[in-house]
Parts: sequence; structure tokens; C-alpha cells
Amino acid sequence: MSFRSYSNRQTTLERDIVLKGAGVHSGAEVSLILHPAEANSGYNFYVSGGKNAGHIPGDFRSVTNLTLCTVISGAGGASVATVEHLLSALRGMGIDNADIEVDGNELPILDGSAEPFVAAIEEAGVRELDEARRYIKILRPVAVTDGGSIGEIFPYDGFRLDIEIDFPTPLIGRQRIDLDVTPASFKKHLSRARTFGFMKDVKQLWAAGRALGSSLENTVAIGEDRILNPEGLRYPDEFVRHKTLDAVGDFALAGAAILGLYRSKRPSHKLNSLMLHALYENRDAWTVVEAADKTRRHYVSPRADFGIAFATPNFAPENA
Repeated sequence: MSFRSYSNRQTTLERDIVLKGAGVHSGAEVSLILHPAEANSGYNFYVSGGKNAGHIPGDFRSVTNLTLCTVISGAGGASVATVEHLLSALRGMGIDNADIEVDGNELPILDGSAEPFVAAIEEAGVRELDEARRYIKILRPVAVTDGGSIGEIFPYDGFRLDIEIDFPTPLIGRQRIDLDVTPASFKKHLSRARTFGFMKDVKQLWAAGRALGSSLENTVAIGEDRILNPEGLRYPDEFVRHKTLDAVGDFALAGAAILGLYRSKRPSHKLNSLMLHALYENRDAWTVVEAADKTRRHYVSPRADFGIAFATPNFAPENA
């Protein structure tokens, strides 16, 4: 199938994907295998290789830590960090269902962007399934704040992100992007944007056991007066594009694609998570719809018809 637009039917991978690399925070080598999955199963993580092995549903209620990255945990103690780049690639490229097997507690950072995941997805291919794609359709605005950060979501016929950042250094400053997210736009405008960090924070991060796998190969390093990476930036506004990439990944934990416009100033993983929780708590602000086969129209599906396992968007009443 084409990556230019989203299918009206659910999708999964055509075959397995195997990737290896170091975790950006742990520095440990990890192997990652993505498997095709059944319709209505969503994203499910299976952690092996340690005493806390087990299953973790790809659900915003599985989030247990949002410091520098998104960490999800399961009921049995399994935990995996830095899931946002992989989830961003899956959701951005229109993959609805995947089983994700990892032999450590952090996903590999690879080059710090979603591009290696996108390339692997394209190489593996995409399989359309028989079930209609399900969406969480925003019906009215919902807003959240976190200190100086603001997030708002509005009704919109598509998935659109309007993200603005503002850093005191002139190397970043104020940047904004407003983008309708489709597989084509995600690949072109977001997927190559890398994670970034400030050199002044490195010693403190190392002391806290963070950023142990970070390097110029996977992170945009910001010095006092210049970008330290020899190749420079991939986009003039790479920083806001990476924040937008992160938002796509964090919103993938809703359990279904979103039909709405998310507008955020000074975004963070925490703010994105707060928005999903706020939506869940405001039950009149959204509904679940299914894509009509062979058209771009959407019709409302009775919520009582949804299954009870991971077969539904994570907002569905059966998952309350």
C-alpha cells in the first residue's frame, strides 16, 4: 500500500523488523524486534532479558516516568524507556498494530530521530487488515497547562499539530511548525529531526545515570555559541520538528489515531501525557469513529460494539 495517505482499514507490518543499538540514557546495547499483529490489538511491548520481563500495553495509562523521555511499565514490573521515537514512526506512517519485543529496558536511540524506524517500516512493508481503522474524534476543545507550558486540542478533520518552542539561546530561540500529519508529511518534515541536548547539562546528566549512550551520532549537541555536530542541522528548525515528532509518539499511546488539532506552546512529554489524561476525563469531548471503507468519510460507531481487550482505542468505556 502507498504511504502517501492513511488507509481506511487497519494496518500492521508485512514482516518482522529487527534493529539493534544502544539506549541513549542507559548506554546498554539492546535488540528490538517488531512483529506483525492482529487487527484491534494496537501496540504491545514484550520485555525480556531481565528479572522484570513481561508485557506492557501501549497505553497512556502505562506511563510511569516522563523525565527526558517517555517510560511505560506493566503490572508485573516490566518497564521500557524512550518509546516515543518508535511509536512516532509507527503512528506517523499509519501502522495501527504491532507487537514490540525488546531484550532490555530502553529502546535503541539509533540516530536520535525516527528515520531509521521509518526506513525499516518501508522495507518491511505494510499489510492492510480487514477491520476498519478507528479514530478518536475530538468534539470540543480541551486545554491543559503545566507551569509555562500550554496544550489545547480542538476538533479537526485530520491530525494536525501546531507546536511552538521558545528557548533563551539564540541557537534555538522561538520556533513554530503547523503541520497536517500524514505518512508523506511525517516522513518528509518530521522523521529526520533528532533529539537534542545542551553541553552545559552533560555532567549533571551523567551523574544522574542519564545520557550515557548519547553522542554526536545520535544527538544534536548545543554548545555555548554553536552546534557541535560537524554536519550541522538537518532542518533549520530541527528542534521544534523533533518536539513535534515526540508529540506524535506520545499521542500514539491514546490507542487509536486522533482526529483533532493539537496546539502546544513549550511542549513536553509531561504536557502531552496530561492532555491524554484530560481527554479521558472529559468524556463529552470526544467519540470513537470508524473509517468508512473506500471513502474518506467517517461514521460514528456505537461504543458498546467495541471489544474489551486491547482491541479498542484506550479511551473506550470498556477500558475505563
